[in-house]
Amino acid sequence: MTETRFKALALLGPTASGKTGLALALARYLPIEIISLDSALVYRDMNIGTAKPTAAEQAEVPHHLIDIISPLMNYSAAQFVTDCVEKVQDIHQRGRLPIIVGGTMMYYHALTQGLNSLPAADEATRARLNEQKQRHGLTYLYQQLQQIDPVTANRLAAGDSQRIERALEVFYLTGQTLSEHFARQQAFTPPLNLYSITLMPTDRSRLHHNIRQRFHQMLQQGFIEEVQQLRQHYPTLHPDLPSMRCVGYRQAWDFLEGKTDQPTFIEHSLIATRQLAKRQCTWLRKLSTDTLLDPTTDTHAVTTLHTLAQRFFSQPD
Repeated sequence: MTETRFKALALLGPTASGKTGLALALARYLPIEIISLDSALVYRDMNIGTAKPTAAEQAEVPHHLIDIISPLMNYSAAQFVTDCVEKVQDIHQRGRLPIIVGGTMMYYHALTQGLNSLPAADEATRARLNEQKQRHGLTYLYQQLQQIDPVTANRLAAGDSQRIERALEVFYLTGQTLSEHFARQQAFTPPLNLYSITLMPTDRSRLHHNIRQRFHQMLQQGFIEEVQQLRQHYPTLHPDLPSMRCVGYRQAWDFLEGKTDQPTFIEHSLIATRQLAKRQCTWLRKLSTDTLLDPTTDTHAVTTLHTLAQRFFSQPD
């Protein structure tokens, strides 16, 4: 008997593409609850620089996976999957409809494709493999791989040193071949029945305008003061924590440390935000999304979203 996979709508898009506004507009027509797909919104006390939904917006529509950890803590993609699936089930049990909204594509990949089980690079193992290569040649390593993992060896060129060494490294670290890891990844069954809608702005200059406008609004709302308060409230906070690597916060930290002046801080923040949007768009183009909308040209986006959501949730499982 197959396990029931609960339905959820996923509204994806780059930063400043209008995802939150569109989701809140949908709430006027359907009894939705929003699950955040945003690695920055999980942190408490980081409100302005993350463009977190306001208290009024959160009161209007229930939001989940927002303000759940301290800026001193870490939150993994694996934890997101566990929490997201649990929230989707809870929302359905209340007779409401879950919509997952955001642009942290690492989280979405984990939710739909599974977690990458490959180990991180190990310096000692790589040094040992490199020593063998220097002593015996790359052919020697390739012959090892042919014996250990013929499936991977057959798809790699005999001169592909980087991939041959990585395949051997994975085997030595885990005791399992690279082909076994990939087979397990391909057998992954997503825990949710998702319908994905992607906001993809074709007018890049319009998106950059939105980014610039929103950042200046953040400054007017007190973004610098927010970072000052974070530093005071969390004495052990430092710029290498994941929370302070969120776009804008590292740049604000440098400004408060006197490493940059205000024009440079603003310029660096805008550049970093545009780069984030570019990476998100690159991810999104690779997705096999169900529906693609252009928020810069589609004047009926709310109506379209309403129609798609109603149709998806009304279909029998």
